[in-house]
Amino acid sequence: MNPVPEGAPAPAPRLELLTREGCHLCTAAREVVAAVADDVGLPWQETTIDGDPALTARYGEEVPVVLVDGVPRDFWQIDPVRLRSVLRRAMGGAGA
Repeated sequence: MNPVPEGAPAPAPRLELLTREGCHLCTAAREVVAAVADDVGLPWQETTIDGDPALTARYGEEVPVVLVDGVPRDFWQIDPVRLRSVLRRAMGGAGA
């Protein structure tokens, strides 16, 4: 692993929302994640767990789930304040 030079910006965290088809909580979570990601200037992706046995086994009862750099950070009802705080810390503490 190569060290990040001092003063270099931290790499952008990877933000992912795990969802299922027909999930009403996923609809609300999608709106929260989109708004927070836009606010902090971070791209995000949505992944459906439907059809993926490994993801369904791991997250099936917790969807929607927000992952930051692959680590589950929130599930069911996504808290925008908590998500913003987690992302800002992951982005190097700006405004945390």
